Amino acid sequence: MKIFNCVFLFLVLLNYRVTAQIDFVNQATALGVEMTAGDLEYGSGISFCDFNSDGWDDISIATSSGNQSEFYLNEQDGTFTRQNFTLTDNNVQGRQIIWADYDNDGDKDLFIISNLNGNHLYNNNGSLVFTDVTAAAGLPTTNIESWGASFGDINNDGYLDIFISNRDESFMQPNLLFLNNQDGTFTDISVSAGIHTTSHLSFCCAFFDYNNDGWQDIYVANDKDFNENFLYHNNGDNTFTNVAHSAGVDIAIDAMSTTIGDYNNDGWFDIYVTNTPIGGNAFFRNNGDNTFTNVTEVTGTDFHSFAWGAVFLDADNDMDQDLYVSSSMDGSVPVLPSAQFYTNAGNGTFSTPDTGFVNDDRISHSNAIGDVDNDGYPEIIVSNSNNENVFIWKNQTPQDNNWLKLNLEGVVSNKDGIGSRIEISVNGEKQYRYTLCGEGYISQNSNSEFFGLGTNTEVDYVKVTWLSGVIDYIENVDGNQQITIVEGSNPLSISEVETSPKLFVKNPVSEYLEGYSSGRIYEIRLYGILGDLVKKSKINTNSFKIAVGDLKPGIYFLEVYDEKNRYFKRLIKK
Repeated sequence: MKIFNCVFLFLVLLNYRVTAQIDFVNQATALGVEMTAGDLEYGSGISFCDFNSDGWDDISIATSSGNQSEFYLNEQDGTFTRQNFTLTDNNVQGRQIIWADYDNDGDKDLFIISNLNGNHLYNNNGSLVFTDVTAAAGLPTTNIESWGASFGDINNDGYLDIFISNRDESFMQPNLLFLNNQDGTFTDISVSAGIHTTSHLSFCCAFFDYNNDGWQDIYVANDKDFNENFLYHNNGDNTFTNVAHSAGVDIAIDAMSTTIGDYNNDGWFDIYVTNTPIGGNAFFRNNGDNTFTNVTEVTGTDFHSFAWGAVFLDADNDMDQDLYVSSSMDGSVPVLPSAQFYTNAGNGTFSTPDTGFVNDDRISHSNAIGDVDNDGYPEIIVSNSNNENVFIWKNQTPQDNNWLKLNLEGVVSNKDGIGSRIEISVNGEKQYRYTLCGEGYISQNSNSEFFGLGTNTEVDYVKVTWLSGVIDYIENVDGNQQITIVEGSNPLSISEVETSPKLFVKNPVSEYLEGYSSGRIYEIRLYGILGDLVKKSKINTNSFKIAVGDLKPGIYFLEVYDEKNRYFKRLIKK
């Protein structure tokens, strides 16, 4: 019995030692970010995105009416300098700031969401000089009660589309989905796409692929207990079906956030939704079979305060994702916390270590993660209300573990690589990330994806599955570095020979579509992304070479008939 007690005590102390090491200290003022977002009801949005693409995360903050949106450039040493961008209508109330390369020209454009003065899309000329193109792009220029937005690529054509969440208390203005026309303009396809046509007081949304079928779905957080959340399943033809009920995520609460992550490293992305004390937050585990299970109580992450922003991060780089939640309480009422950090125990549960985050007692709403000094240990920025300065929670955790940071650059896919699925293996243990643009509660995280490696110094492999269908695969990657993966630069079954039973096809294609089969091929059909037949050829051999130089770059689907079988393949046309 004594031996058992000693072992038990050792395990308890060991666990305490590990969790107690996590430490975050507010260093906003020391790092040069001395500003407030004002005192906007329900808070102002925050972005931790590298807006000048120099490899260092910058900071952008939406503000209340009468104040300019604020932008802070990382001086490549972890300190920041305020930038004075010339923007039209930059002294109006903002809800969310999102940086996204909507025109695929290699620089980040700016979208500012407002539910008072209308939204604004600014085109970046490449040197952080901006032109308001809202009207020219075909987006609404009047106030439509917008609260949040997210960018994704619903038809995998390589251009980012926009979903705008509107919270109209008169219940007139629905959410809107805009399709990118690939020429700098957008078309409102909300009705034809199957988006609800009435208001549901939507706070925010997130594009993610909940069933790993290669198409981006949309999850929407709706306020009030008479509004169920939506999970729009992408049908692959520019239409969506709300499957929230059958998937088990149609919860009706005061839903604020749509935070996406893979807390149990099973390759299926989970959803965390914040709420008020009544009922608490909701944590939905993806079961991998088109359904989710509410694991809030099991994981211990119900919180029971007035929760808003939430973000997943591997704070100590121990190979699993932890969770930080903000609240609009200041901590003066003990049962209503101002914020909470949850440590992932690695066994499907979370704990709440009593360490770090000293004086985290402000009324807060949105938060985001980035890496101010590129040391591989992520920081958290928090937008505070009541005219209080923002928090930059500098990660002071002892750097006993190793890490890897990944950035993506699309070629056939959208330039930012949004919607990509990243898998790594570390000593046989896998981790997964999904790239988003506009997530959580009116926030935007770093474009870098962070992976903790524990004490391992090398990654077995990195596998990136792009929305185009291209798969990049890199083996034996050293830890403690930041790398950029360009689509198609390290192909797996791409630019090599892609195989399936009896059929071999070179992919991607340029001027010619070439392949052969172990059996005799009788007919080949090539379809566009929307199912339109673009090529058809009758042959009677076991090989083929078809000219496709006249086709536009993009995604195509190949259908091949041989003596006994019919094969389908997704192709990339360069």
